[in-house]
Amino acid sequence: MTELTCIVCPLGCRIRVERYANGLKITGNECPRGLAYAREEMTAPKRTLTAVVKVAGRKSMLPVKTKAAIPKAKIWPAMQEIKAITVLPPVSVGQVIKENLAETGVPLVATGTVSGDD
Repeated sequence: MTELTCIVCPLGCRIRVERYANGLKITGNECPRGLAYAREEMTAPKRTLTAVVKVAGRKSMLPVKTKAAIPKAKIWPAMQEIKAITVLPPVSVGQVIKENLAETGVPLVATGTVSGDD
């Protein structure tokens, strides 16, 4: 049996998941969203990735994140791609920094701004 703490809402339900040959038995969730969270976490876990990228000519870094959650198995390849990125100012919040990060189909977007002024 696996125990999870649901992160979908503030209730933080303690969810128990048992694996059987014919599927999963999920208990402890207070709502359908908790059921969906537990099922995804046990079969195809995903995470939203946050990081920083270099800014050309600056000591400061630009905060970025994936626009949607990506498979946990793709986090390392995604971080390797992010490590190689250097952006040119100006950059605005929401601007796509890299399309299709680590072949996930999910873009990497800026969560901060960098002005074009030095």
